[in-house]
Amino acid sequence: MTIRHIVLFKLKSGIEPDDPRVLSAMAMSRSHGKHIDEIQEWWAGPDVSRRDISYDFAVEGVFADMDAVARYAVHAHHQQGVALWRELATWVVVDLDERFAAQETD
Repeated sequence: MTIRHIVLFKLKSGIEPDDPRVLSAMAMSRSHGKHIDEIQEWWAGPDVSRRDISYDFAVEGVFADMDAVARYAVHAHHQQGVALWRELATWVVVDLDERFAAQETD
């Protein structure tokens, strides 16, 4: 089983993407892949479209299984990132089991 972990962050009202606190939270999130062994692949970055329906920042990681996701969730480096984001944004999470995720190429 492989799990694709996706998180979308929406900045709270009045907080701008260039706020130094946001830049710090983004940097912390980008670095998770270097500090958390459970992460097999990692992408993180800001939204470039700036549409009204867009979220502001996203992370996507690949994990071996849900046990690895659970270890990541409590890892100290991840928890530092959560603490930074908590005052700046809300977020939604989805964990996809790639065995059941459709991948169409047509």
